[in-house]
Amino acid sequence: MNAIKKLLQYIRPYTLFAVLGPLLMCIEVIMDLLQPTIMQKMIDIGIANQDNGYVLKLGFFMLLSAFVGLIGGAGSSVYAAKAAVHFATDLRREVFKKTEQFSNQNTDSFGTGKLITILTNDIATLQQAVIMTLRIFVRGPLLFIGSVVIVWFTARELFPVLLVAIPILIAFIYYFSIKTGKLFSKVQKAMDQVNTKLQEMLAGIRVIKAFDRHDYEKSHFKTVNDLLMKRNMTAEQLILTLMPIMMFVVNIGIIAGLWMGVIKVNEGTLQVGVILAFINYLNIMMNGLMSSSHVLMQIARSFSSAERIVQVFDTEIDIKEHEHLISEQEIHGEVEFRQVNFSYSKNGEHVLRNISFKASIGQTIGIIGSTGSGKSTLVKLIPRLYDPDSGDILIDGVSLKNLPLEKLRTAIGFVPQKATLFSGSIKDNFHFGKEDATIDDMEQAAQFAAATEFINRFDGKFEHKLMQGATNLSGGQKQRLSMARAFLREPNILILDDSTSAIDALSESAVQQALRKAHSNTTVFIISSKISSIIDADQILVMKDGEIEASGTHDELLTQSKVYRDIYTSQSGREVKNV
Repeated sequence: MNAIKKLLQYIRPYTLFAVLGPLLMCIEVIMDLLQPTIMQKMIDIGIANQDNGYVLKLGFFMLLSAFVGLIGGAGSSVYAAKAAVHFATDLRREVFKKTEQFSNQNTDSFGTGKLITILTNDIATLQQAVIMTLRIFVRGPLLFIGSVVIVWFTARELFPVLLVAIPILIAFIYYFSIKTGKLFSKVQKAMDQVNTKLQEMLAGIRVIKAFDRHDYEKSHFKTVNDLLMKRNMTAEQLILTLMPIMMFVVNIGIIAGLWMGVIKVNEGTLQVGVILAFINYLNIMMNGLMSSSHVLMQIARSFSSAERIVQVFDTEIDIKEHEHLISEQEIHGEVEFRQVNFSYSKNGEHVLRNISFKASIGQTIGIIGSTGSGKSTLVKLIPRLYDPDSGDILIDGVSLKNLPLEKLRTAIGFVPQKATLFSGSIKDNFHFGKEDATIDDMEQAAQFAAATEFINRFDGKFEHKLMQGATNLSGGQKQRLSMARAFLREPNILILDDSTSAIDALSESAVQQALRKAHSNTTVFIISSKISSIIDADQILVMKDGEIEASGTHDELLTQSKVYRDIYTSQSGREVKNV
């Protein structure tokens, strides 16, 4: 309930719509409640006295009330929909905004599949709950209360039937609402699993095809899909069971009302029209309770959705800015690690241990080591994608935590291990690096990244459209575009995380020349599994089991580091002598 209260603030800007919807619904309800009373008068007065004029007059009033009710109902639908859709749109925007601020650790704690479900299914559930609350949850109770009041004043002889039927109906509604709320919470968790599996399958479709694992993946998807089906089936069946139960109770009430009514008519204390009006009001009450029960179930279903959304809002961002930022500090590119330790699980199992080194402005730092040695993790700490558990990282003598995040990251060009490009044109992707980049800037950056030759082959050149995940490019082309995007920024610090793994030797040589000539004042970090990529670096860090095993130039490491010598020997095929 607290989660719902927190989210209601997003409907405040649309208070007018949220008020007009129920008000117009009240008009429709009043018109609906008049219909049985008009019909009663038509039978007991007009038809009983054969007064055709009176019958026509009341018939006209019935048509008029139906038309007014139509206007009220239509208006209520329009304004309720406006309030709910705007509410959901704003909420979706704020959830997206919060998830953009998440650190990698925050995102990992939720899981991509769950975040997708929250942004789509959970917010859609809340939107539907708002629409139903503004319309049906006004209509249902008003129809019910209005019918009870009218029956009390016009057919009090039959009121005992309501005293028995109403508590039974309310008890069933309460039980089913509580039960379905718990069931739909399980449905949403199953939906998370389906979304996660679907995303994983679509991202790895090429691998699945290459290894011919269609049957394996289908069986896995069938498992999570069947679980979702079973939980959905259980929840929906429970909801659908309520309708026949309520119909049974109402029909018993109608039979009891007819039986009591016939007795009263024979005694001369009740008119036939009153019995018909009572049956109509009983049906209206049933419809009011049924529609209210559907809303209650939708609201119960939305509780778990609201809690998951609020969980996103309440998540504490791991990467925070210091209260006293040094905003005037210019970033030139000197990077220093001081006794840095880091672990992903925060359970003491460090991925990085006692990392200390210094990179001067304009230096090229090569990082090499076996898989899992902590190379990529080390450079992810520089733009604060993660924060170290202990120790400190300084830029130009200032701790990273004292620098504004935007300023820090604007000064860094980052080329991740897996080249990530977005759907849209090449130009759109380049604007990630520099928002106001001109075509000349793009051409120069593409030339530095050895990407000009294939861009010029495209009909639209920089307007060439990329599919989602840039699947219409080769791996090497994606890596070169990713590097060009980083070069375009003209950063003070450039991080290349194994970004030449899919590039041929000639293109890699062109990139290295561009780095030396055009980015001579940029501090460059190059992670590579190939010694040829870092052989000319000013300083090479050799990583082993999360620690710096040795550091120095290529020649120094050949004499000082057994790990480096082993890598060199395995790649060059030559033994290192005179060590």
